[in-house]
Amino acid sequence: MTFNRSASSGIVTQEVTMRCVDSEGESVVLEATLGYHATDPYAVTATFRTEICEVVWTFARELLTQGLTDPAGEGDVHVWPCLDANGRAVVIIELSSPDGELLVQAPTAEITRFVNRTLACVPVGTESMHIDVDQLIGQLLTA
Repeated sequence: MTFNRSASSGIVTQEVTMRCVDSEGESVVLEATLGYHATDPYAVTATFRTEICEVVWTFARELLTQGLTDPAGEGDVHVWPCLDANGRAVVIIELSSPDGELLVQAPTAEITRFVNRTLACVPVGTESMHIDVDQLIGQLLTA
């Protein structure tokens, strides 16, 4: 596991080894990078790397936070705590899109570490203080 936090830039990243679980319950290792940026304080990204490509999902930090202890999510992203086949605590992340579904499990300790580092960067309730409204309006107008 590697991670990086640049306090001055408000960026938190962490490499996480996850297990991709198929419909028969078989799993394979899937390397991922979790990311957080204080300028988008409500969101986290999960970048999944395969031999062919990288796939990036962006979803609410709140889902990851709540999913550590209770089932969370509606729609395309669901997160919940579980035990793996060996009785170890894991977090299940289920992602759905028109192109397919992905179910991964990640060690709870690693997800907790990442979430805690994002919360140290931008505590819950202070997210709006980290949004640059002028920059956001500029992006919306150019889009």
